[in-house]
Amino acid sequence: MTDAKARIDETVKANDVVLYMKGTKDMPQCGFSSRVAGVLNYMGLEYTDVNVLADEDIRQGIKDYSDWPTIPQLYVKGEFVGGCDIITEMALSGELDTLLDDNGLAYNKEAADKIREANA
Repeated sequence: MTDAKARIDETVKANDVVLYMKGTKDMPQCGFSSRVAGVLNYMGLEYTDVNVLADEDIRQGIKDYSDWPTIPQLYVKGEFVGGCDIITEMALSGELDTLLDDNGLAYNKEAADKIREANA
């Protein structure tokens, strides 16, 4: 396993929720990363953010690790969940709530409901 893949594997397995993104959760550097971080931040979900722009090896390595070509990428309990479109759809359908509930992760359920109400 390459150094980047080993670091990614360690991060994904050591944290309940990880978002590989362009920028940080407080300062996203692309619209797709901003959308996913915005959803997670609004829902009050605790997560680890990894700025792929800070490390070219991680930027390419995460694509190889998941066999998914785009960033951002969300991992929950070591499992790849998806990118921006998938997370957005899951938030709007309630599937994200179910995934978080099933994994015993705390978040603001009222905020999740408000996301759906605002997009109905």
